[in-house]
Amino acid sequence: MNPVVGIAAFVAVSVATAVIGFYGLRISRTTGDFYVASRTVRPWWNASAIGGEYLSAASFLGVAGLILLSGTDALWFPIGYTAGYLMLLLFVAAPLRRSGAYTIPDFTEVRLDSRAVRRVTSLAVVVVGWLYIVPQLHGAALTIRITTGLPSWVGSVAVVIVVCLTVVAGGMRSITFVQAFQYWLKLTALAVPIVFIALVLAGNGTPAVAEANTNPTGLAPNGPYQNISLLVALLFGTLGLPHVLVRFYTNPDGQSARRTTLIVLGLLSVFYLFPTAYGLAGRMFAPGLAQGGRSDALVLLLPGRLVGGPAGDMLSALVVAGAFAAFLSTTSGLVVSLAGVISQDVLGGSVRGFRLAALISATVPLGFAFMTDSLALAGSVGLVFAFTASTICPALLLGIWWRGLTDAGAIAGMVTGGVLCGGALVAGALSGPAASGAAMPPWLAQPAAWTVPAAFAVMVLVSRATKDRVPRTLTKVMTRLHTPERPLATER
Repeated sequence: MNPVVGIAAFVAVSVATAVIGFYGLRISRTTGDFYVASRTVRPWWNASAIGGEYLSAASFLGVAGLILLSGTDALWFPIGYTAGYLMLLLFVAAPLRRSGAYTIPDFTEVRLDSRAVRRVTSLAVVVVGWLYIVPQLHGAALTIRITTGLPSWVGSVAVVIVVCLTVVAGGMRSITFVQAFQYWLKLTALAVPIVFIALVLAGNGTPAVAEANTNPTGLAPNGPYQNISLLVALLFGTLGLPHVLVRFYTNPDGQSARRTTLIVLGLLSVFYLFPTAYGLAGRMFAPGLAQGGRSDALVLLLPGRLVGGPAGDMLSALVVAGAFAAFLSTTSGLVVSLAGVISQDVLGGSVRGFRLAALISATVPLGFAFMTDSLALAGSVGLVFAFTASTICPALLLGIWWRGLTDAGAIAGMVTGGVLCGGALVAGALSGPAASGAAMPPWLAQPAAWTVPAAFAVMVLVSRATKDRVPRTLTKVMTRLHTPERPLATER
């Protein structure tokens, strides 16, 4: 691919993001605008924005790469990512919107009447957010290196700069416009090239013989336990993603939150058809990309290889633009959610505090990205889902649906899940191929199957042992969560 084309695509999507973000600045004035867009985002806009921030580097690049490496085993990733939103629709969307909170820690504090729970939840949200941002920066580094030949750090730093500019400028209202635009850009960036590839191959394509693969990363499932554990991580992890949950606070009412989730399910289902198509095309026509750690670059390289010429360069430029849209939109959503938490808990909750918190939220994971090597993108994000499913999700689900939850139970469960899952991931990294030359044990590579039930069990058992700590505000809060409000009147 011509490096100039890659640089031009990156610059174009960055400028478009900045322009749209600064447009949002014109109508972002109040604290409510910065935190939850004054709760006025309608379902189609919100669904597009959720699709923009949820479809990260793992979805845009990683899913196709894992299909190239592991074949049908990797299809559990798009299935789990999409099905997680069905769980959101059924159990979380409307009650969370009715809670009236700005952030997840706000919700747990109101539900359990405890500052201690708020602090633990805030810590979990920050850890999850930073862990999730790091793969986005790794994806940007990979893309800039593969497509332009520039040093990897340029991609990571560029993403952080653009995200800081847009988030600091307009907060949630500004980012809503940006992410909605980026969803449709990502969809177009995958759909148009794969159509051209299909037309070219229909004319003269001859499939290559796919090389045998032994799933060397260990991050894609390849057995019953791994499949079950991955689905547990993705289904329950989606319920605890801070940048996704904060979106439901921006809907006008609970009914709008449910409608938003239904639309998101449709948008995700359409989107994941295309990474799957790239992965299958790669296995047939470019199996060599599975070697040398280049599988995550499949989406970036396939148009140039199979189409070629100026048309291949143009299609590659479109894919690069879509890839950077993925990095920017997901990182923006995470920075907004983290800035809300850090600002509320540490910096007083003002607009100035939000802006300072946004800078902190974006620069800290940049340091971690410089100090770590990239794993397969979809697999590394899957591990973040496992951690989220073991910490935030149990407190959220039980807080909404079980009257017996106490602050002591919530804290014990989140700490237990965090320690078990985090410990398993660290132990797995130390005992994996890089350390011993042996395959990573499945129960460490995919810990959610046992860490999530453990977190739920501890939360329930400790809550039952501390029944006297059930908050006196329980009935009032639960009534608010589960009583449908009137939808806002539509303008005629």
